[in-house]
Amino acid sequence: MYRHTSAMAAVDTELLRKVADATPEGALLMLGSAPQGLTDDQVDERVRQYGKNEVAREKPPKWYIQLLGAFSNPFSGILVVLGCASYLTDVKLAPQADWTKVIVLAVMIAISGLTRFIQEYRSTRAAEQLQAMVRTTATAIRPSVGAGLPTTPNGAKNFREVPIADLVPGDLVVLAAGDMIPADLRVISSKDLFVSQSALTGESLPVEKYHTPTDSPADSSADAPAGPSVGSPLEARTLCFMGTNVVSGSATGVIVKTGRRTYFGSMAGSILGHRTMTSFDVGVNKMSWVLIRFIVAMVPIVFFINWLTKGSWSEALLFALAVAVGVTPEMLPMVVSANLAKGSVRMAKYKVIVKRLNSIQNFGAMDILCTDKTGTLTQDKVLLERHLDVTGHTSREVLRLAFLNSYHQTGLRNLLDHAIIDHVEMDEEEAILAQYPKIDEIPFDFMRRRMSVVVQNGGGRHLLICKGAVEEIFRISERFELDGRIMPLDEATKQDIAGVTTAMNEDGLRVVAVAYKAIEDQAKQKDSYSVADESDLILVWATSASSIRPRRPPARPSAPSMNTGSTSRS
Repeated sequence: MYRHTSAMAAVDTELLRKVADATPEGALLMLGSAPQGLTDDQVDERVRQYGKNEVAREKPPKWYIQLLGAFSNPFSGILVVLGCASYLTDVKLAPQADWTKVIVLAVMIAISGLTRFIQEYRSTRAAEQLQAMVRTTATAIRPSVGAGLPTTPNGAKNFREVPIADLVPGDLVVLAAGDMIPADLRVISSKDLFVSQSALTGESLPVEKYHTPTDSPADSSADAPAGPSVGSPLEARTLCFMGTNVVSGSATGVIVKTGRRTYFGSMAGSILGHRTMTSFDVGVNKMSWVLIRFIVAMVPIVFFINWLTKGSWSEALLFALAVAVGVTPEMLPMVVSANLAKGSVRMAKYKVIVKRLNSIQNFGAMDILCTDKTGTLTQDKVLLERHLDVTGHTSREVLRLAFLNSYHQTGLRNLLDHAIIDHVEMDEEEAILAQYPKIDEIPFDFMRRRMSVVVQNGGGRHLLICKGAVEEIFRISERFELDGRIMPLDEATKQDIAGVTTAMNEDGLRVVAVAYKAIEDQAKQKDSYSVADESDLILVWATSASSIRPRRPPARPSAPSMNTGSTSRS
């Protein structure tokens, strides 16, 4: 059904281009969807039409195929040929039947093949059971709450966690930071959405996605003309693709293609095929062919010499076969399989599943094994060690603002965010949250290297709290606060603070600057804030954390020199 021809690829690409250039409303109409999503009946119909949202993957062979594969190696082939020859000469042609050689060869073949089969079969079953435990879901918008039940009143949106395999073209899905894109989809609404497409394009930095084809506000209208056509769908600003993931921001998208019809699905289907031979397989094949050439060369020579000297072709044939059996290491397949199986059992004790015994030799042949160290040295956890003002003294105000920023963000929290939240006592946390309800959020992205939240204090004042890289916070800060006084942040002060940052970095600490802006004028207060509002901030300084065990803090760095002239705090 999903045979990938050039014509099919052209049709799919054209569909993606049309959907990318259309308005959000036009894209929904083009895909037969609606703002409330698809009903269960529509989903069932499209599952029958398009199939499951699954990409091609290698399926484990049947047990009898795996059994035959365990015996399909060159050594076993040589032993089978010799066993057949021994059966003909020692049993059929000999005056007295002698089953010794046949039985020995059969036992060697059986032990070698069955040992390999049992280990690989058990490993395959264990891997399948582990895979069955992993359940990936997506948040879909569907108006019905269950099969056969009526839709919600007034067409209200229902959010349901559904398996990714059950998604179909036209489904509406909700995306947030950390989510995997479940299919090729068109963004219909977004808020500072950044997506990592490195799996498809190799781009190291996340790409921002939008719900409109161009920057013109008119594109949000259903009657607006379509935007300019894109060259490659991967470059479209309104399209997201399976296999990529959301770095920051949030969005709602309508699915365009699923399963093997996606870009990722077509890539997965193209790489399936015969496995590359390991060095062990290559070595076994080379040795087998050496034996075969030696047997092919020696057996005829021995046969003819014996026939000419003794005059009996039957005795000459028996002697030639005996030579062939003698030069063949019958025990080698069994010894090799037993050793590989022993290695597999030892690795199983360390929670490692070896699906193919031949890979054991590859592990043993490694000189250097490179792996990700995350969690091995640092236990994947950081501890908040300092929250300082610009003089290097501990400041509860810095901790309070950093906590509000980390707690209220809806994006993917990093380890430092968790360290800040864990550092605040439970009763203090509840008091802070009760005093400062959230208004809006400006998510993190890798271009700004900062993120902000907007909260409201008890006096109705909006407070924009920004946290991020020190140099980025410096760039948007005009003043700093010390002991309730607001003072200008000049270049000399910035250089002094930068020196403190360098000292803390050299001490192994991760430093994040914190700043804020109070918005008291109700005319300037709003429900939705943007990156443009991150300006004219007041620096309160920084938090620092360590990714190793707590230790005695070193002597506090010297306080930066600054102008003590101040203005009254507003």
